[in-house]
Amino acid sequence: MSLVELFLLGVPAVLLTGISKGGFGGALGGIAVPLLALNMPPTQAAAIMLPILCIADITGLRRFRGKWDISNLQIMLPGALVGVLIGALSFGALSERLIALLMGGIAIIFFCLNVWAARHTLAPANPHVGKGTLYSGLAGFTSFVAHAGGPPLMMYLLPQQMDKVRYVATTNVFFLLTNAIKVVPYALLGQFSVTNLGASMALAPIVIPGVWLGIWLQSRVNQKWFYRIAWFGLLVTGLQLVIQNL
Repeated sequence: MSLVELFLLGVPAVLLTGISKGGFGGALGGIAVPLLALNMPPTQAAAIMLPILCIADITGLRRFRGKWDISNLQIMLPGALVGVLIGALSFGALSERLIALLMGGIAIIFFCLNVWAARHTLAPANPHVGKGTLYSGLAGFTSFVAHAGGPPLMMYLLPQQMDKVRYVATTNVFFLLTNAIKVVPYALLGQFSVTNLGASMALAPIVIPGVWLGIWLQSRVNQKWFYRIAWFGLLVTGLQLVIQNL
């Protein structure tokens, strides 16, 4: 990939990632790797994005400090660790296309189920050890493979209908720790080449204003529209994953 191509695809991918992480709980965070993968192998795209994701997580931490949901994090983080471990052990053995298709299909189905649930005014869900472990394990696995951990986590957290700031803060801490864990196996697998790290550093400055733009946008969106945007982001991510990998 040339420098021009890197910036033509990388700038919107990184900016959307920052906005999504800062304001909407990663609703569109899964779009970055597929965008970059238009002109490079998906594994290289994932390696370039990991340092950028870590910077985005750290940037948002100060804004959301102490506002996260501890009970949910206690359920989700062990599952994420298992998911990352499975992703590392199976690296290169599973088809990234198949994984992306499955996650995209599940995200679309879950969006449709939510539309049905909204019409039947279901009560907010409560934290659940079984569901939380399952979805966070899927999030850890898909996050390791393609940084597409948003949809599984959204499937678990969105039905709880928690306050929007609490929701974004919880996802921020979850992915901050998950991405930090991923750095070690990525390094052991030789994914941080000079070329990949150079591309990461070139794109990294774009993600910080993206995060703050996301925080600014979130503060101006009411609770109802915040969740509409988050659910729409889940649908768009699901459709994009399916279309990109068919």
